Amino acid sequence: MSPGGSLLAISDLHTAYEANRKIISGLRPETDEDWLIVAGDVGEIFADIEWTLRLLSERFAKVIWTPGNHELWTPKSDPVRLRGEHRYRRLVEFCQSLGVVTPEDPYPVWRGPGGPVTVAPLFVLYDYSFRPPGLNTKKAALERAYEAGVVCTDEFQLHPDPHPSRDAWCHVRIEETERLLAARDTSLPTVLVNHFPLVRDPTLVLRHPEFALWCGTERTADWHRRYNAVAAVYGHLHIPRTTWYDGVRFEEVSLGYPREWEPRGGTPGRFRRILPAESA
Repeated sequence: MSPGGSLLAISDLHTAYEANRKIISGLRPETDEDWLIVAGDVGEIFADIEWTLRLLSERFAKVIWTPGNHELWTPKSDPVRLRGEHRYRRLVEFCQSLGVVTPEDPYPVWRGPGGPVTVAPLFVLYDYSFRPPGLNTKKAALERAYEAGVVCTDEFQLHPDPHPSRDAWCHVRIEETERLLAARDTSLPTVLVNHFPLVRDPTLVLRHPEFALWCGTERTADWHRRYNAVAAVYGHLHIPRTTWYDGVRFEEVSLGYPREWEPRGGTPGRFRRILPAESA
């Protein structure tokens, strides 16, 4: 517990799993001043996402959300049939109705311990540029993934409408996000929050390296340096850990699926403290 509150983070809550839902029900701040970063993959069904974000927004002083790939799916079981950009915009509208900060809102400034720091939720997808060595095209990399039987469900559930492809949507988001980051108060350092890792290095430990195709874009590789980050928060890989690149702390903060967190032991669903830093 930190006097003055903490900037906490978690991701990949996957609310559809009953065991995860019980964990989410028990998530509470350490102080009344705590902020919570939710770095994507709350769930797939719109009602589950609403339940989770409403609960957290009622408990924390501020909640900051960025979408993962699962929020952008359009499952057949979801009565909300919106796809792609339209689904994302509906999620943003819902968050804004709760006071939850989204990538479409002004970046808030954390002024508690370890601050002041601009907290920037980013919505940047992937563009199939995390390819296996020797494969220089998206087509070749996808063929290798299909041959290996390692294909992300996004290929069937995440529709890019009205963009022609997911990678085209990613490039639109990169340009928009670079514009927003350039307009921030450059006198302050940042905490960059994205569902996917901003650098490729975290994907090198994946059990199935072909899955890296759906894990980010090379175009964000220097953002932690360019935008003066003191920390970068991400999820998606379901490999919670702390790593350092160019002196910047990267925090993978996912809960993940029960089959992943149950064997680890300990207390599942623990927040990662982003600020003040654990060593501070």
